[in-house]
Amino acid sequence: MIKENFIKLYENSFRENWSLPALTDYSKGTAFTFEEVAGEIARIHILFDECQVRQGDKIALVGKDCSRWCIVYMAAVTWGAVIVPVLQDFNPNDIHHIVNHSDSSFLFVSDRIWDSLEEERIENVRGVFSLSDFRCLYQRNGENIQKILEELDEKMNRKYPGGFTKEDVRYADISNDKVALINYTSGTTGFSKGVMLTGNNLAGNITYARTLDVIFRGERMLCFLPLAHAYSCAFYFLVPMAFGAHVYFLGKTPSPKILLKAFEDVKPHLIITVPLILEKIYKKMILPQLSKRAMKLALNIPLLDTRIYSQIRKRLVDAMGGNFREVIVGGAAMNREVADFLFKIKFPFTVGYGMTECAPLISYDSHKEFIPGSCGQILKGIMDVRIDSEDPYNTVGEIQVRGENVMKGYYKNEEATKNVFTGDGWLCTGDLGTINETKRIFIRGRSKTMILGPSGQNIYPEEIESKLNNLPFVMESVVIEKNGKLVGLVYPDYDSVDGTGISHQDLSAVMEQNRIELNKLLAPYEHVAQLQLYPTEFEKTPKKSIKRYLYGNY
Repeated sequence: MIKENFIKLYENSFRENWSLPALTDYSKGTAFTFEEVAGEIARIHILFDECQVRQGDKIALVGKDCSRWCIVYMAAVTWGAVIVPVLQDFNPNDIHHIVNHSDSSFLFVSDRIWDSLEEERIENVRGVFSLSDFRCLYQRNGENIQKILEELDEKMNRKYPGGFTKEDVRYADISNDKVALINYTSGTTGFSKGVMLTGNNLAGNITYARTLDVIFRGERMLCFLPLAHAYSCAFYFLVPMAFGAHVYFLGKTPSPKILLKAFEDVKPHLIITVPLILEKIYKKMILPQLSKRAMKLALNIPLLDTRIYSQIRKRLVDAMGGNFREVIVGGAAMNREVADFLFKIKFPFTVGYGMTECAPLISYDSHKEFIPGSCGQILKGIMDVRIDSEDPYNTVGEIQVRGENVMKGYYKNEEATKNVFTGDGWLCTGDLGTINETKRIFIRGRSKTMILGPSGQNIYPEEIESKLNNLPFVMESVVIEKNGKLVGLVYPDYDSVDGTGISHQDLSAVMEQNRIELNKLLAPYEHVAQLQLYPTEFEKTPKKSIKRYLYGNY
């Protein structure tokens, strides 16, 4: 068990960093100090008390990354409730499902998303609050939430007559072994698994981060990845808030142009990103230079190439604010060409490894120790790793881990929990790789099929395929990523086609209509750009699962 109590980390941080800036909405200009965040939390705690929210009750949270998103999260966990963050890009049906499956009794949501939801489909929710100003959007029959909100200022003044001070920051006394967070790996019924993360899991990530010396009290970070994901939430919110750092929330789609302008303005001290973002910046800023004929010639001249690489590194560092110690890349495999080039020019980046089930960190190396092709060393004193093969140094096998960061299990899903652990208690990551003698992990392939979306969203092709396979004249399908877009390979149901008299030449038009209908059922980041007809049935395993790895480069 981690010595530091998860909730006490924040109780101490608010007191120690009282006057420092904590959260800023970059696009809107709204900002909160640690004192102001603590005050907002105190108000929400009075609301929880009046609404008789008990420790262990579930509170769902869905909306765009912003300061108030973080305030609700922190108010819930410091009360002793369980927070249920939901990716704002999930489609309404998936949001309904997660809110219901998690047994959430309250929902904090952005106004735009609330407009797309139906209160009769979340009938167990007692109250719904706006993330823009915490007003009540809905209360179940018999509830008096609206009246409680109207009297909240009066109750706050009565409870803290001298004003809310740092000495008033006292949070729930909750053991680290209690569940603090349920993070859903997906939205769709049949695929969604609610990962139960304890205070110990979260404290394990935070206390390990403290040993890395990459972000300090009073320093700045720019958050541009979705907070509903464990990776972004841990290192763009939980870690900096525990350390007294200042987080800016981009609040826009992180295109290279928008992101580079924000880097220039914020000048972050640490950058956490997914491969796609760094790869886009590389293609936009660096590749055009390297493709010029004069540059190619110059790079073949000894000593001159070193100076050129140094200039490219300086230009890239300056473009990203010029103030950071390190860029940490995670969330998916990084393009090897990009990684090798950045390593060659001595750009200060590193690649880590984790998963939601580990809250999320499993392995990490500083950029000074980073070895190309690896994703870092297993967290010393926190986690352990083994490879399910006879020769873990040379023969690829499944990567299995155990330790302080490993989840408690999947919420209300004992079968899935049992299947993801070995008989002797190791978590099966679903990733394939090797390790070396220092327990650095080298991922060689993925047994998982998850695709990373343009802004860090998790895309699960099986979910898209299950919807696609229900559309007219589709026998089976495989969804792949091709040139940064999702493409569906479709083997048509020719018997049905022939039975209706439709010409085989007309199938392309039919599939285009299917694509349009399919995208109506999906979140925007899951949209399929093209459906391609496949000439034969897909090859399958003895269990009749499609051998999808055969079709990745189709």
